[in-house]
Amino acid sequence: MGKEIETSAMEIDEKTTQTNPKFSINVLQLLKSAQMQHGLRHGDYTRYRRYCTARLRRLYKSLKFTHGRGKYTRRAITESTISEVRYLHVVLYTAERAWSHAMEKRQLPDGPNARQRIYLIGRLRKAVKWATLFAQLCATKGDSRTSLEAEAYASYMKGSLLFELDKNWDIALLNFKNARAVYEALGKNGDLENQVLCRERVEELEPSIRYCLHKVGESKIQTSELLDIGKMDGPALDLFKAKLEAVMDEARTQQAASMTEFHWLGHRFPISNAKTRVSILKAQELEKDLHSLDADSLPADKKLGIFDKVFAAYHDARSSIRTDLVTAGNAENVKDDLSGLDKAVSAILGQRTIERNQLLVSNAKSKLSRQRDDKGDKSTKPEGLVRLYDLLIQNIEDLTELVSSGRDRKPEEVAFCEEYDFKGLVFRAERCFYLAKSYSLAGKRTEAYSLYCHARSLADDSLRKLQSSTNADKVMIQEVKVLYNNCRSNICIEHAAGIMEELKAPEKLSKGVSTLSLNGAAKKPEKFLLEKLDVYESAVGDPGTKGLTRIAPFPPAFQSIPRNPIVLDLAFNSIEFPSLERRMKKESKGFMSRLWG
Repeated sequence: MGKEIETSAMEIDEKTTQTNPKFSINVLQLLKSAQMQHGLRHGDYTRYRRYCTARLRRLYKSLKFTHGRGKYTRRAITESTISEVRYLHVVLYTAERAWSHAMEKRQLPDGPNARQRIYLIGRLRKAVKWATLFAQLCATKGDSRTSLEAEAYASYMKGSLLFELDKNWDIALLNFKNARAVYEALGKNGDLENQVLCRERVEELEPSIRYCLHKVGESKIQTSELLDIGKMDGPALDLFKAKLEAVMDEARTQQAASMTEFHWLGHRFPISNAKTRVSILKAQELEKDLHSLDADSLPADKKLGIFDKVFAAYHDARSSIRTDLVTAGNAENVKDDLSGLDKAVSAILGQRTIERNQLLVSNAKSKLSRQRDDKGDKSTKPEGLVRLYDLLIQNIEDLTELVSSGRDRKPEEVAFCEEYDFKGLVFRAERCFYLAKSYSLAGKRTEAYSLYCHARSLADDSLRKLQSSTNADKVMIQEVKVLYNNCRSNICIEHAAGIMEELKAPEKLSKGVSTLSLNGAAKKPEKFLLEKLDVYESAVGDPGTKGLTRIAPFPPAFQSIPRNPIVLDLAFNSIEFPSLERRMKKESKGFMSRLWG
């Protein structure tokens, strides 16, 4: 009797599990892959929002859950509606679409105005609404892990809304802590990829938690620490970065009130426009990041991003200066000060452009000796370095011409021009060296030898001038010495390679003559690789030559193959067939043809 009760209970459990299935979604993994593949790798929220819209359209059509034809009739998703996991995907991607739309408004160039901020907050409220619905549905229709991830996702959305509203910091802190606790617990279980994603999410939530603690008053975090946190990457940190940027703009505006002059090469230029002051202060703060001790550990991509921000700040300053020049009127003193300030800002822009191009050169040199780097990019060719050095030489010429254009030149300006003239000599020597390397790879030994000799003479000349200078850069002197030694070694290599090719020329000529025939048909100069597998000899040829690789003949030659015998009908010609004229139809003749026969 007891066994029958147990079996009946098991049957009831099986029926309930069949009627109420539990769905499983790796929420964090699903969202992370969608975000990285559709725009958020580069911070493009517009592209990600359009992807969410297209994804929702496909889900609605595949589920046949459209909202009417012509007239919109809203269909709500409830627990009874969910018969498969794609209904949960609809709710999740709706929340993501609202969130990405809010972040898109947050990333406007000049920041959202009052009207756009109201719309931004409305979209974040919509994202919180759908994320909460997603958590409620996953609590009944999802398994335990899915329910936990949905709760963490909803908590993060609530915290982001309060973070943007700039109020109820204690409640925002509680939501962020709840999300962190869930991801910490999930990071200890599951597969390795999911564990890594959960730990990354915990690291992304940590700055928001620390900022909330700072606003609540439970943490005395310094401004420098906030700036270090702002250098981290991740979609979860974008709201924090926007909030930090707004705080820094307020600080720059307060600091700009005390900035009355701009110092450059012994000159002092007064700054009256507040917008110009803020732009110059922003550029100077970014320059500190470039020239700090930790800048050497930054990857090249991040450095280039900082350079772009510096250029944008200085361009804003220069545009506001030129606007003031137009509105200055006939005040000569004001116009002279603004012209000098414009010249100083333009010169600093030229300096940063040279530094950025030098960074590109060092990055290209690191790739020159490798065929492919870790990211799968193509290797750098010497021609690319030649083009970069052309840009550097042109930048130096423009900068020295700009600085020396004044009437009363100060000693600082003379020393500045002298320093960049020395750099121009070094860049010319480097350009000649890589131009010679490109000729060497093309197999042109004579041209490469001459260019290496010229590069050595340029390096020797620049080295003597640098050593005779009082304020010479020791790092640059060391680089020129390395360049000089490389030129000497490559001269010897090209000389030896040219002599070897000259000695091999008669042998190649004799081989070529021996392959000629009187009827004009020439023999094959070399065997294919498949015909000489027992010989250790390359079938590709030298890297500088442009000959075809001889691996196998293509298309393959014709080969004789056996076929069925041909049967010839020899008896056909000796057979006499009977006449069939009597059976042929005779032509009918008329009356006149009968008379004339």
